[in-house]
Amino acid sequence: MTTDLPSPPATTAFGEEHLPTHVRRRRLGAKPLVHETAVTRDSRFGKFVKIGARTTIIETDFGDYSYAVNDCEIVYATIGKFVSIGALVGINPANHPMERAAQAHFTYRSWQYFEDVADEREEFDRRRAERVTIGPDAWIGRAAIVLAGRTIGTGAVVGAGAVVTKDVAPYTIVAGNPARVVRPRFPEAIAERLMRLAWWDWPHALLRRAIPDFRALSAEAFLDRWEAEIAEGRVRL
Repeated sequence: MTTDLPSPPATTAFGEEHLPTHVRRRRLGAKPLVHETAVTRDSRFGKFVKIGARTTIIETDFGDYSYAVNDCEIVYATIGKFVSIGALVGINPANHPMERAAQAHFTYRSWQYFEDVADEREEFDRRRAERVTIGPDAWIGRAAIVLAGRTIGTGAVVGAGAVVTKDVAPYTIVAGNPARVVRPRFPEAIAERLMRLAWWDWPHALLRRAIPDFRALSAEAFLDRWEAEIAEGRVRL
């Protein structure tokens, strides 16, 4: 049964009343909250997005409600809604042209070294074509690396320090170097129901209404309740 949540202090997040102002969390909204030390280029950010200190984001789309904390590097990626990206994560780090006689920067970032040679556009176009895709509600743990062209499925978990060299199926937990499957996050039937429910596409007001159930119910009980709410017409999506 849905109940009202207690109201946090008006000026701070819960438990942060005594922290210095510059390190307190701030309320999120339609405008993304990008730390002043973060660097972004040619990227798009949805609502309720937060980007942490010293993070670099290049030619990436960030879905609503997703965040990346400090010191991440995210390049040529599509990030779904509600994706949680831990500190020090690398998404789509550069591959060097190992097949060449020289794989160093001077061969494709040539302008920095030679005044009469342009950078090699083809090399950067190749990288752009190998985008990383991360589905809704995925969690990328601290210091994980997701290599070029990989897809992380909806609801998946990538363990801290993992190196993802292959696609990760929805609702699958992987860890290690190279990343290997640890276990499913949920039984297949529950994962399929969650995919159909697609709560990540719900409007903001409905997400707020469901918070007590997100907190208190098991995944199966949550599905039972909200599938019934939708089937009986008590929820309009």
